[in-house]
Formats: sequence, structure tokens, C-alpha cells
Amino acid sequence: MSHSTSTPAVDRGAAAAAAREPDEHGVFSHRQILTIVAGLMVAMFLAALDQTIVSTAIRTIADDLQGYDLQVWATTAFLITSTISTPLYGKLSDIYGRRPFYLFAIALFVVGSVLCGLADSMYQLAAYRAVQGAGAGGLMSLALAIIGDIVPPRQRSRYQGYFMAVFGMSSVLGPVIGGFFAGQGSLFGLDGWRWIFLVNVPLGALAFAAVYRVLHLPHVRREHRVDWPGALALVTFVVPLLVIAEQGRLWGWTSGRALLCYAVGALGFALFVAIERAYREEALLPLGLFRNRSFTVATLGSVVVGAAMFGGLLLLPQYLQIVQGSSATVAGLQMIPLVLGIMIGAMSSGLRISRTGRYRVFPLLGTALMTAALLSLSFVVGAETSVWVLVPFMVALGVGLGFNFQPAVLAVQNAVPPSQLGVATSSVTFFRQMGATVGTAALLSVLFSRLPVEIEESVAAAAAGDPRVAQAAQSGQLPVGEALSDTSFIQELPGYLALPFKVGFSDSLDLVFLIAAAAAAVGFLVFLFLPQLELSDKSGIQAAREAAEQTAGAPDAEDADEQVRQAVGAAAPTSTAPPAGRPGDAATR
Repeated sequence: MSHSTSTPAVDRGAAAAAAREPDEHGVFSHRQILTIVAGLMVAMFLAALDQTIVSTAIRTIADDLQGYDLQVWATTAFLITSTISTPLYGKLSDIYGRRPFYLFAIALFVVGSVLCGLADSMYQLAAYRAVQGAGAGGLMSLALAIIGDIVPPRQRSRYQGYFMAVFGMSSVLGPVIGGFFAGQGSLFGLDGWRWIFLVNVPLGALAFAAVYRVLHLPHVRREHRVDWPGALALVTFVVPLLVIAEQGRLWGWTSGRALLCYAVGALGFALFVAIERAYREEALLPLGLFRNRSFTVATLGSVVVGAAMFGGLLLLPQYLQIVQGSSATVAGLQMIPLVLGIMIGAMSSGLRISRTGRYRVFPLLGTALMTAALLSLSFVVGAETSVWVLVPFMVALGVGLGFNFQPAVLAVQNAVPPSQLGVATSSVTFFRQMGATVGTAALLSVLFSRLPVEIEESVAAAAAGDPRVAQAAQSGQLPVGEALSDTSFIQELPGYLALPFKVGFSDSLDLVFLIAAAAAAVGFLVFLFLPQLELSDKSGIQAAREAAEQTAGAPDAEDADEQVRQAVGAAAPTSTAPPAGRPGDAATR
């Protein structure tokens, strides 16, 4: 009796498990793919939302923790750990499988969020943000790698477009939610800003449950060495560069601390290259990948586009808040045209690539649109420019960004063997993040070096035409020196006194947008060399299965050869025989 009653439950469990697995050919149904994508989107929403929600409230957080001058370390700590963990997630997931590392990344991100919500000082917050960043490093890159596992390149873009929609949604909701929580003195017995981090707990639990339930990818573990020396060398290389990128403007780019960072970074780079050469195909970032033209062009283009991208994503909100007088929440809403442009560009390019199989045209169109939009903004942005005038340029910039998000990753995933899908995908994300960091540092450095000069010239010009401004300048009522550290006073000045500061800030932004446009133009030149390869109609799992089937008979053949050699009394050179299929060569083709 007990056997007959338990059988249906067992059958139902087996059926449910089978429904989550691909068929015998490694193919997932459209419904299965959408279910997996939905789980990944929740996790990616966590990482994307965190970047915008925290930036809105960081000043409130720093003031409450009595560490306004230390706030940059909370951002730097997150940036360092998220950047250096990205390639590590990609490599380890290639060896051991995606699912355990994706679940680990979600759990680590949630733990870091809880700790951030309980922080009592800026030093604690910086340390806990580092924990959070270590989790965030896997959320984006592994999601793209998982899509590469389950969806053929020809159809991949339309699913990746959903991720761009998540990115766009977080860009709008982040400032709104961050502004709301930061504006609450207390909520459920805790400081309002603490909920900026604690809100990740239910979202993270939902993401963990969704991924745990729906993500079941077949994976054959391959015995490889883990390149821990390479990871340590990468830390030695990247951390000083990220620190100087964040701190260089305050320290001075040629100060003693800056020179020390350059020296340590150069030593780390030399060690990293030497170790990666020694580890060959088992390296954290196999140098053989750079012999692949698609990989080299896509990563180089990602660096440049990442640098140009933040010219719009970072500086436009500052313009809206400082010059237009918008609050952080309102500025987030005013950025909706750019976000819509990103979604339009990502979705339309994804559908077009799925239909035609041609992806090379979109990075070219995207960088051209970005160049035109940023160049136009350098002429259009002014102290009295209407926000509505900016809308078409924001849309164009967003469409250009949307065109660039997917094709670089798609080109790389299509050009590398399935055994290196994770490390190749995470490398593109890593280089884009590095480009964005260096670009942000460079653009902000230009902005803050030009700002005092432009404001001084603007105040002098206004004083020459308005005696009220001249009197205020002579009496010391205009705190020009404070404009670099705190811009909130501008909104408290009368219109005729605030205008020179807004003009100075706008004129400084003109130069920054011009530099960002030049970077986008360089990206266009780089992507001219991106080859147009035929998109495969096999997913990463299918390709891996075919490769395994092709080499399945290789050991038997070697055994047969060994027996023949022994039969004729010949020595068996098993230690020098090339491995079947020569996977090292396949990785570089």
C-alpha cells in the first residue's frame, strides 16, 4: 500500500525535474528559457539597482555616519571587489558549473547588504560594501554566460534584450527609491537610509529561490588547476589602478601615493602576464584568447565604449541637479528618455540580429550615435537650456548604448569554444568595467580642473555687466572656492548670483562631453575591425555535448595504439603524445 501511494509523488517529482532539463539534444524549450531568464533578471535587478540607489543617498549616509570625507571609500571598495571577482567567477564556473557560483554570488550579495544596513561607521560600511561587491561581480557576467549556455547565438540577442530592460528600469527606479529612503528619518525603527541596503534581502531571497528552482544546467566537471596565483596578481594589478582612479583627483596624479599605485600596478601587470603565460589554457584569463580577433576587438571596444558611456550616465544627472536644480529623484525621472533609448536600442538590435544573423553593424551604428549625441550635448548644454531640448539627444545616446551592450558579448561568445564561454563573457564585462572606471576618473578630473577656471571667468563676466554681482563678489558673498566640494549653496543663491556658477558648470561640461564624444569615435574605429562571423545555431550546452561526443572515442583509440606499440616491443611515449582533439589549439582558433 505504501509503495503504491508513494509512486505518484515520485513520478511527479521526476517529471518536474525532467521539465527543467533540456531534451536529449541539449535543447531548452522557449518556455524553459523564459523561466530561467525570469530568475536571472531578478538577480541582475539587484546588482543594477544597487549602483543607482546607493549613489543617490551616499551623502545622507555619510553625514549620518559622521564620515562625509570618507564616503568615496564605500564606492571604491564595492568597485574593487566587483571588478576583480568578475573574471574569477567566469573561470571557476567554466570548470565547476554556473549554478553553484551564481547562487553563491546572490547569497554573498545579500549578506553584504545586511551588513551594510547595520554599519555604524564609514569604515564598516566600506568593508561591508566590499563584501557586497564580491557578490555583485558574479551577478551580471554569469547571467550572460548562462544565457550563452542555453540559447544559440542566433537567438541569444532577443533574450539578452530583457536584461537591458532590467538595467533601464533600475536606472529610473534607483534614484527614486534611494531618494525616498534617504528622505525618511526613521522607518520601522531604523534610519531610513539603512533600508536602501535591507530592501535587497527580500529581493535576494526571491532571486535565490527562483534560480535554485529553475536553473538546472547539465555540466561535466573538467579537472583543471585553479589559477590562484593569477588571481592574486590580478588583484595586485587592478586594485592600485582603481584606487588611483577614484583618489587621484584628490591626491594629485603625480603625488607620492599616486606614483606608488602606478608602480605596484605595473608590477602586478608584469606578474599577471607571466603567470597567465605559464598557466596557458588553465589561466584565469588565457592569453590565447587575444589571438582571437573577435575577442580582442570586442574587449578593446568595450573599454572605449565603457569610458564614453559614463560621460552621459554620470554627468547628465549632475547637470540636471546642479544647473537645472532638480532633486535626485526628479533627475532620475528626467533621465527616462535615455533609459527608453537604451531599451529601444537593445530590444530592436536583438530582434534584428535574431532575424538576420548580422551583428557587426550595431556596434558601428551605436558608437556613431553616441558620438553624435555627445558632440551635440557639448554644444547644446547651457545654464538656461530647457530639459526638453535635451530629450532627443538623450534618446539618441540611449539607443547608441543599447546597440553596443549586446553585440560585443555575442561576438565573443560565438567565437570561443564552449569550454571558455564563461571566462570570455566575464572578460568582456571586466574590460568594460575597467574602461568605465578609468573613463569616469578622467572625465571627472577634467571637469573639476576646469570648473574653478570657468566659474571665475563666468563670475568676472557677470560682474562686468551687473553691479549686484560685482558687489557680491567684492564682499565675499560668492563662495567660489567651495564650488568644488559642495554645490548645494547654488540653489540657495538669488537667480542673478546663481547664474554665473551654472554657466561655469555648463561650460566645463561642454569640454567633458566633447572628450566623451572623442572616446566614442575611437570606439567606432575599433569596431571597424570586428569580423562578421556566421552565428551558430547551437547553444553552449549543445556545442559542448557535440565536442564531448567527437572526443569520446579518443581514449579508446589511444589505448589501441598503445597495445600495438607494446606488441611490437616499442616504447610507449604516452607522456609526449598530443591530447586528442588538441583542445589548446581549438581555444585559439
